[in-house]
Amino acid sequence: MAHRQWQELEEKDRRQLQLVLELIAEKKGERTVVLDLEEFAVASSYFVITEGDSEKQIEAIAENIMEKFPGLAPLSEGLDSPRWVVLDYGNFMVHIFQSEVRRFYDLEGLWEEVALEFAGSEGDT
Repeated sequence: MAHRQWQELEEKDRRQLQLVLELIAEKKGERTVVLDLEEFAVASSYFVITEGDSEKQIEAIAENIMEKFPGLAPLSEGLDSPRWVVLDYGNFMVHIFQSEVRRFYDLEGLWEEVALEFAGSEGDT
């Protein structure tokens, strides 16, 4: 399987993902990664994974994305008990975790060979 680089993504995908990354950063999301799942038989082409220190921060990250991302509202899950919130925008899904829940499910560990490198991807986005 050929591993794509950030600059090799379609322009529309890069713009959408970059906006989501900026919205996460506005609310201080931590250890943010983007997984390129386009070559796999999964529902979305990309997973954006980030974490927050508290339920309040996780909720703030999710609300910031839902309020500022243009277009239709996403399908969402977990907002009633924000330890793991999922926002499904069709082409990509945003997973916002509390750190212990993220470690337990380890989504990026399952897909580590498809993590994309992007500006700020050193865990400080």
